[in-house]
Amino acid sequence: MDPVALRVLISGGGVAGSALAFWLVRQGHDIPVVEHFTSLRAFGLHIDLRGPGTEAAPEQGMQIPDFEFEIMRGNLCRLHYDAANACRTPPKYVFGTSVASFEQKDTSVNVRFEDGRTDTFDLLVNADGQWSRTRRMMLGPGIPDAVQRIPALYMAYFTVRQPMQKGEKYLTTPEEMQVLLTCNPAPDWLENVFRGNVEKDKEAFADIFRGAKWISEDILKSMWAADDFYCERLGLVKLKSWSSGHVTLVGEAAHCPTALSGMALLALLTQTPLPLRSTATNKPFRPFVKAMQEGIPERAEKQWNMTGSAFSIGVLNFMVGIASFLKVNIADLMGIRETVGDGYLPDYESMVGDK
Repeated sequence: MDPVALRVLISGGGVAGSALAFWLVRQGHDIPVVEHFTSLRAFGLHIDLRGPGTEAAPEQGMQIPDFEFEIMRGNLCRLHYDAANACRTPPKYVFGTSVASFEQKDTSVNVRFEDGRTDTFDLLVNADGQWSRTRRMMLGPGIPDAVQRIPALYMAYFTVRQPMQKGEKYLTTPEEMQVLLTCNPAPDWLENVFRGNVEKDKEAFADIFRGAKWISEDILKSMWAADDFYCERLGLVKLKSWSSGHVTLVGEAAHCPTALSGMALLALLTQTPLPLRSTATNKPFRPFVKAMQEGIPERAEKQWNMTGSAFSIGVLNFMVGIASFLKVNIADLMGIRETVGDGYLPDYESMVGDK
């Protein structure tokens, strides 16, 4: 007997949201997706694919010596979005709005959107990232959010126009490259800047890297012109439960491990196929998530300690070069896990075959 089709609202049109939408429409469910950005956010950090990650996202990417594959977050997001929309009955994406509030009933959840619309669903899935607004709504008033900040550590990502040079390949596009700027510590005032205030974030990174020589001035000039700039404030998400009634969390909204874990893609994808029975999905993924997050705050400062002189940077580059030549796993040297063990990716019979 075929399963009863459900009406499932997904809040968040990123990697996890679009991956989930793809699998659920294949199973015959009615899937609207709301994304508060006005378009698909097809940009962000490069993502390393290692071990089971290549099973979760079997797409062509970049292969480098010390990892298995690498793909840009934006490309991965676009791949899942396009795959979902190529299904026989695609999900219904609505951009420029998000969940303003919701009220749970015995067998459904009533949702009010920021644009004033209201609607009723069998399930609300929050896939809106580590700083999820809907997660805070699910936890309820007076309960602190589940994000544990990694203090004073920031990362900025953006693309700059720089045509590929002879001998180079696998950049963002043949005409662009991605820049990753990191700083620790950051200016005290940056901690109080509202997330999403791009101008203030750019101002902070300009202050930090001004006068750093090499190509820093060209990079900063390109940063001011970049329309895909994103400043990440690293945070670890830990929750005792990923669901409450007819509301559930997936991806980084449920268990963000931070970029320091090297396991962010698995965090996004491994829980996404079937969160419709939340108590069931908690059981197989809990050991994986616990291992993935273990020790992140304790080793964060040491793992991401920045060198402060040209000599120390030269020594670091020399040592990395030697490690690459000898095929030493740099991920291990940086404290990044290659895997957290096998056997945590269950098989879902309903996900096999074309639909």
